[in-house]
Amino acid sequence: MIDKEKIVGEAMRHIERVTLSHPDIAGFIDSTIIKPDATEEEIRKVCEEAKVYGMRGVAVLPCYVKLASILLRGSTVKVIGVAGFPFGGEHTEVKAQQARMCVADGAQEIDMVMNIGFFKDKKYDRVVEDIRKVKHAIRPTTLLKVIIETPLLTPEEIVKASLLVQEAGADVVKTGTGIHGPVTVDAVRIIKKACKLPVKAAGGIRTYAFASELIKAGAEIIGTSTPLNLLS
Repeated sequence: MIDKEKIVGEAMRHIERVTLSHPDIAGFIDSTIIKPDATEEEIRKVCEEAKVYGMRGVAVLPCYVKLASILLRGSTVKVIGVAGFPFGGEHTEVKAQQARMCVADGAQEIDMVMNIGFFKDKKYDRVVEDIRKVKHAIRPTTLLKVIIETPLLTPEEIVKASLLVQEAGADVVKTGTGIHGPVTVDAVRIIKKACKLPVKAAGGIRTYAFASELIKAGAEIIGTSTPLNLLS
């Protein structure tokens, strides 16, 4: 079992060491623990840290959504499940069911991966249909973020993908999973100019300075697996 008192104590000492501006970024952070070897102990630790620091959300694998929802109950930290992660090539019905089950387990938000292959083949109608069906599968109050994998796209493709996400009725454009490379400031700027949706920047964000650059470029949400680094 995790030592909650130890985590709280370490967090308080941590906050005392940093400048006032650093804790302010916590409200932008979706703390992410989406890896094949994630354990229950790690989920508990991440959720406890998110509550102590006042982070925006915690993103977990579908199998841990129910646990995270229990651990975060009564807090302001949002529970985030994933669909079609990490490659986006599942059948649409599978993505939709995965999203639906995450919501049933307590997820307030879903991060889904766009079908990158369909997009590269210019099968834009199928890309939109894929996103739209996932959105329809979840409650209207559940936020849907769509990962477009900007490291795999040209600037022109980033514009097109962002517009398709908007057309499909999703709520947020997310830059990437982090698997194919880090997010760039330019990618965030392109998305902000291309559409009216909020942007979640994710992928390789490990410092407060870089996170600040992305926020200045227009990112409203920062996804990172190393949230405490941003608060140092």
